Amino acid sequence: MSEINYVKGDATHPIGEGRKILIHCCNDCVPGKWGAGFVMAISKRWPHVRNEYVKWSKGKMPAPPYKLGCVQFVKVENDIVIGNMLGQHGIGTQNKIPPIRYSAIAQCLDKVWRAAKSNNASVHAPKFGAGLAGGKWEIIEDIIVNSLCNRDISVTVYNL
Repeated sequence: MSEINYVKGDATHPIGEGRKILIHCCNDCVPGKWGAGFVMAISKRWPHVRNEYVKWSKGKMPAPPYKLGCVQFVKVENDIVIGNMLGQHGIGTQNKIPPIRYSAIAQCLDKVWRAAKSNNASVHAPKFGAGLAGGKWEIIEDIIVNSLCNRDISVTVYNL
């Protein structure tokens, strides 16, 4: 396996059988800012994910640490876990630098790989990091392929 499966659809309704990890990019603001982009769809379907993220951002969760490169996994259904990946520093472009942090995305995806491998799960995502985070999808896509696809994890990316 070495490529991403692109499909048209809603990432909050991941396709296929078995366990799934639904990942997306979050900011590292304290307290966590959750109110724009894909998180709105997550909140609509699974409201408790926002509460868990905010608790994490305020230090009310013992692990993992709330810092760039870390991932919070929140179970939402028997076979679906959300991966809140801290891959952007703050919100909005500052001094012409977008908030995306590609190295943090790579660190997050390594943690997602470990979780997917140990749980025999596939990974699902919207085109994260290329919208409000200001990243370039071609770069993020390459990180996904190297971190997950080339390491035998099935990845599906959804376009609405």
